[in-house]
Amino acid sequence: MSSEEFRAVMSRLAGGVVLVTAQEPPLDPDDPGAPDGEYAGMTATAFLSVSLDPPLVLVSLRTGSRMDDLLDEQPLWAVSVLSESQRHIAGRFAMKGRLSDRLLFEDVPYVRGEATGAPLVGGALGTLECRTEQRVEAGDHTLVIGRVLKARMPSADGGPLLYFRGRYRQLG
Repeated sequence: MSSEEFRAVMSRLAGGVVLVTAQEPPLDPDDPGAPDGEYAGMTATAFLSVSLDPPLVLVSLRTGSRMDDLLDEQPLWAVSVLSESQRHIAGRFAMKGRLSDRLLFEDVPYVRGEATGAPLVGGALGTLECRTEQRVEAGDHTLVIGRVLKARMPSADGGPLLYFRGRYRQLG
């Protein structure tokens, strides 16, 4: 089986679209007055619930990606479940060779999570704040399992943003 065949079959599996976010640790962790690090964000479709008790979720990250490296040193992160009206946010944070994270967040409405300090996107269907419990190497990806510290449903409007056959879609 070729990687193209595998990719073609897997593109037929619809997935929800989330934005995974975290804040870099302070530039000098020993100096309480040091400025905080930048926010980072990444669009993901390989995200799922693992357990209700304890509440655990899993996100799959390309090994060596910026988010994989960041979550290797920063155990606190967040997830915003994107709505169908947030396709532009998904596309922005999925770009290869993209702008700096500071510019990506510039006009995206968000609040800082109470438990993680990570950005939670305004208008998301739901948000989760997590702490890494386990990292599992799996081929060219790292599976990050996080314990959910806080869960919110800030917006009940609209349907979910989906990814199917290489494109963002909506229900109906």
